Amino acid sequence: MTTSTTTGVQGARPAVQASLRLQITAVIALLAFLPNLVVTVVAGPRLPAVTLAVWIGLVALLSGMIAWLLSGVLLRPLLRLHAEVEQGDFGAPRDDDPAEIQALRLAFAGLLARLSTEQGRRNAFMATLVHDLKTPLIATGHLVHSLTHFDLTAGQKEEISENLLAENRRLLALVSQMADAHRFERDDVRLDPHPTDLRSLLERVTGRQPASADRGLTLQVRGEGQAVVDAAVLERAVTNLTDNALRYARSQVVLAVTAQGLEVCDDGPGLSAALDDLAQPFNSQPALIAGQHYTAGTAGLGLFIARRIAEAHGGALSYSRHTVPRPVSVFTLHLPEVVLDSPAAAPDQTLPERSAS
Repeated sequence: MTTSTTTGVQGARPAVQASLRLQITAVIALLAFLPNLVVTVVAGPRLPAVTLAVWIGLVALLSGMIAWLLSGVLLRPLLRLHAEVEQGDFGAPRDDDPAEIQALRLAFAGLLARLSTEQGRRNAFMATLVHDLKTPLIATGHLVHSLTHFDLTAGQKEEISENLLAENRRLLALVSQMADAHRFERDDVRLDPHPTDLRSLLERVTGRQPASADRGLTLQVRGEGQAVVDAAVLERAVTNLTDNALRYARSQVVLAVTAQGLEVCDDGPGLSAALDDLAQPFNSQPALIAGQHYTAGTAGLGLFIARRIAEAHGGALSYSRHTVPRPVSVFTLHLPEVVLDSPAAAPDQTLPERSAS
């Protein structure tokens, strides 16, 4: 019991000592009292000691009272801001606030806005987990149930097995993207840069896209060049952009090495909103792209990861839409110091016309 009481008293003392109003009061009181004390002692040495002591006491009391009132006036804007912070409502800026209080007000408002955004993203993250992971898990459950409870032919079993593998790849890809987005949102991207053949990097990406031919899409690589990059990390960024391009393209996707960096071009409908709005991790709003709704958290993960990887290399991710000679969407991963092997053959930002056949 004694220990807790002592701890409480010790905890209260720093709060009293740290009171800004008490500190300001003490400073003002001393500034007012000390000159009066010096004048009183010097001017009235013949006064009785009792009278002198009473007078000094009255001066000290008056100095303390005035100091307390003045400290309250000085701290009134800060106390008002304290009350607004507790209520979470800063209201409109006040003209009578000092510049320092106005700066604090703006800082607190920005902090609350960031906290609100973070909370919205956390909620969207949970919504993504529940929604986007539930669908393939349910599909996997149905497929497993079919394998174990129905008399199937060898061909049907093979088809179900392929569907199971496809759902498993979908789950792994989604989990990997969400993990990368969460890590890149909080931490810097760690790179291990080496001189890299950018065309070979693009060809590795296209080599992992066998499904494009099944949809009648052509996937091409243009240009040659070198840059000092982390090939494995940059390849992930290009893969994300390529996956998006193949998802929306009508006929063709072109990956190109240019003097600016790496480009991913497609003849799809383009972005439905600004790149900065879409390239957000765990966006709390669903997106409408090419007439298809994407749930909160899934639409911008790939774009966000690609942008963070580009920024880690000292570049940026940009988007442009060209309409001549045909509508083309171009995502550019800007990289510093790209050396083209054949500058005269640098690709332009267009897609060739597809033949009638």
